[in-house]
Amino acid sequence: MLAAWGSVGLAYYTQHVLEMLPCAWCVLQRLLFIVVGVLAAVGIAWPGRAVRVGTAWAIIGVSNLGMAAAVWQHFVAAQSASCNQTLADRVMAATGLDRMLPDLFAAYASCADASTSLLGVPYAFWSLALFLMLEFAGVMVWSISRRAIASN
Repeated sequence: MLAAWGSVGLAYYTQHVLEMLPCAWCVLQRLLFIVVGVLAAVGIAWPGRAVRVGTAWAIIGVSNLGMAAAVWQHFVAAQSASCNQTLADRVMAATGLDRMLPDLFAAYASCADASTSLLGVPYAFWSLALFLMLEFAGVMVWSISRRAIASN
């Protein structure tokens, strides 16, 4: 939960302090990190192993979406100079978050312009690695909860 939300805080910092402007795929990944954090909070706060199993599965699914977005951002979107709206643009517009919270969810750069590195590693790969770790955590919670349910 803290890692997911902390990544959004770091992205916000890099945007506003280091002036690394986000693209649509960047802000979509921010939204997915927030969703993972909310799911983790529900899984922690709600009593019952069945809820933990369900939230673990949801975290695994959302993390997979995040990994797909990070890979797409790096290998496809960052190579395109097109001004066409991408799937990420349409998703963010549909949520309305880009208008309600533009400091956090508005895309201010194209993916080609936003393609940057942090400590020598492409930013999208940092996101990919964190989504992979969150998925692993979801698998671990699911496995432990499933075994606990089976032993009862």
